[in-house]
Amino acid sequence: MKPLLLLSLLYFFHEVKTDSVNNRPIIGVLAQEQSWYLHTKYPEENYRSYIAASYVKDVEAAGARVVPIMIGRDRAYYADLMSKINGVLIPGGATYFNQSNGYADAGQHIYELAMELNDAGDYFPIFGTCLGFELLLILASGRGEPENRITCYSYDNLPLDFTADFRDSKMFRDADEDVIEILATQNVTVNAHQFCIIDENLISHNLTEDWRVTSYGDDYYGVQFIASVENNRYPFYGVQFHPEKNAFEWKLNKNHPSDKLAIKANRYFMDFFVDECRKSFHAFASADEENQYLIYNYQAHFTGVLGSAFHECYLFEPRGTVA
Repeated sequence: MKPLLLLSLLYFFHEVKTDSVNNRPIIGVLAQEQSWYLHTKYPEENYRSYIAASYVKDVEAAGARVVPIMIGRDRAYYADLMSKINGVLIPGGATYFNQSNGYADAGQHIYELAMELNDAGDYFPIFGTCLGFELLLILASGRGEPENRITCYSYDNLPLDFTADFRDSKMFRDADEDVIEILATQNVTVNAHQFCIIDENLISHNLTEDWRVTSYGDDYYGVQFIASVENNRYPFYGVQFHPEKNAFEWKLNKNHPSDKLAIKANRYFMDFFVDECRKSFHAFASADEENQYLIYNYQAHFTGVLGSAFHECYLFEPRGTVA
């Protein structure tokens, strides 16, 4: 009996240890309205929305799987899906926040539901990139008019100007010193935005207590914009730049830095976020249900050859030709 009891105890403690981290995380990536340019390339299909495949690949390279989150759904859809996945990536893009039942409305459902989950002790992270970063802070501002951001032009590869206390942040406290050195001294973060958030936007909407700035960048005209931020209460994170582009976008005229050091430094951000998602234990009811939702059900289209800024895109919900 004693050896059997010992084996039982060892099994019990092994289960407790392995169950403390979810090593099969699934992350939702929010779609957005189809771009007019891609619409002209697929006029007969008339797709409703898309996700750039670079975001999917970035998540997968960090050891997670992806479920696309569709726009234009009611709150119950987002609540149900978020009960099954382990975090949400809100990607960058070029859509507007005032389109009914679109990217911003879906983002608001996700943001509010994630706060409710975390308030109930159910760990649920969000990561926003570029437009997604801006949306997080505009949602925190109350999404009023005018939008709480400013015009800001940056299409450069830049280093990060870290704040004095950035090492105290959740996002950067465990980052290797060589990663920080690359980010701080080399032009490795890809910027592609015409709006940004500055310190005054946080101050004007009383966001400085809840949101912590960890780095800055400078646009063409010397405007110092917030480059990375995190929420002090919730596991919500955002970056104004595009960590996914270095390894997965290849348009020649964009000149994205894709050398070994740039790849290493930008790999850090999704690795960090996926680690955050491993703290969530949401799951689908079965493998069959899981398989119905995964991105593998969709085909990635080689849109770069058509002139798109994105090398590949997933295109969703064809509606047919509209006269």
